[in-house]
Amino acid sequence: MNSTASHQPSSHWWPIIAAAVSLIVVHGFGRFVYTPLLPLLVDDGLITLSQAASLATWNYVGYLSGAMLALFLYQRGHGRITLALMLTGNALITLLQVFVSQYETLAALRLLNGIGNGVVFVLAPALVLEWLVTQQKAQLSGLMYLGVGIGLLSSSALVELSATWLAGPQRWLPAAIAAIPLALWSSWYLHRLPGHAPAGQGDDHSALWDRASTPLFLAYAGAGLGYILPMTFLPAVAADWQLTLVPSAWLLVAITSLPSTWLWNHLGAAIGDKTALLWNYAIQAAGVGALLLLPQQSAGLWLCAILVGGTFLGAVLLTQRLARSLHPHQGPRLSAALIALYGFTQLLGPWLAKLGIEGGASLSSTFIWGFAALVWAFVLMLWVPARRDH
Repeated sequence: MNSTASHQPSSHWWPIIAAAVSLIVVHGFGRFVYTPLLPLLVDDGLITLSQAASLATWNYVGYLSGAMLALFLYQRGHGRITLALMLTGNALITLLQVFVSQYETLAALRLLNGIGNGVVFVLAPALVLEWLVTQQKAQLSGLMYLGVGIGLLSSSALVELSATWLAGPQRWLPAAIAAIPLALWSSWYLHRLPGHAPAGQGDDHSALWDRASTPLFLAYAGAGLGYILPMTFLPAVAADWQLTLVPSAWLLVAITSLPSTWLWNHLGAAIGDKTALLWNYAIQAAGVGALLLLPQQSAGLWLCAILVGGTFLGAVLLTQRLARSLHPHQGPRLSAALIALYGFTQLLGPWLAKLGIEGGASLSSTFIWGFAALVWAFVLMLWVPARRDH
């Protein structure tokens, strides 16, 4: 990731901001803007509910593929140029969706969007963390993920503000207009950030899957399935139940996700990452269970939004940190395993929802898979050591 055009930032905050902006572009305007758009696109007749689930699946296929591609290119020194191309390309793909009304073409674009998202989500934090380590500021790296929460809130606001004056594929336009200048600035800045040797050179090549780490990895796989159903379909469930909520469930997800990175980072430091993860998975399961079990549908939707929105980023942060304490010298091999597991089960969520819908089930009832997955995650975490004895 070296470059002769690199420069030394005047403040450690600018690289953090640039990484956060890249996550706003790919995760907020590229990926999760689809969640509040989904019921509107179905109402417009652009796609059916079953096709909506398939589009989400194609996007997650792309995300998983992009994450693997990023790790491959990063270890070979091509990370920064790939990051710049994929970040700007992701924004342009969002713009192209404005002109597409055929389902097959839209599915192809959502696949490509996911690939760009996966690449950026791996490479932008990796590049900035690498630089922060050299500045002895690695403890600030978690602040990059505030971009996810800001992206969720911004994309939700854009969809709600434009809902009455746009229709069909035009509904992608506000996100595209916001994404393009942000992508150009972030890719330019991150491409010029000083690079160092790929992190993989220090791997010790010991077994990733051992008695300590296997239950942690399998619990994280359950977390991927547990969170992705509400993160994809909450607004669609509200539309299916013919509920107009103020504030909307998706807006609550965005708002509660903003402070969650700081909260879970500090909670893990105070009570231990394992204990914090147990609380995290229990709270997420309670959120999904509320949607399934509460007789008052609006209360179930709001609780699900608040509890899942306030925990899903914490699960990522805590698992990454605990995994690195169990395998401190694994480098990108560890990242690859976590991304693959999390990404694969995110892929399963919309596919299971599609099968349930085609089998006659309601969309909300498919959330039982997410609830079961989070219970699975909680139980498996009981077998994870708090730290490895060296």
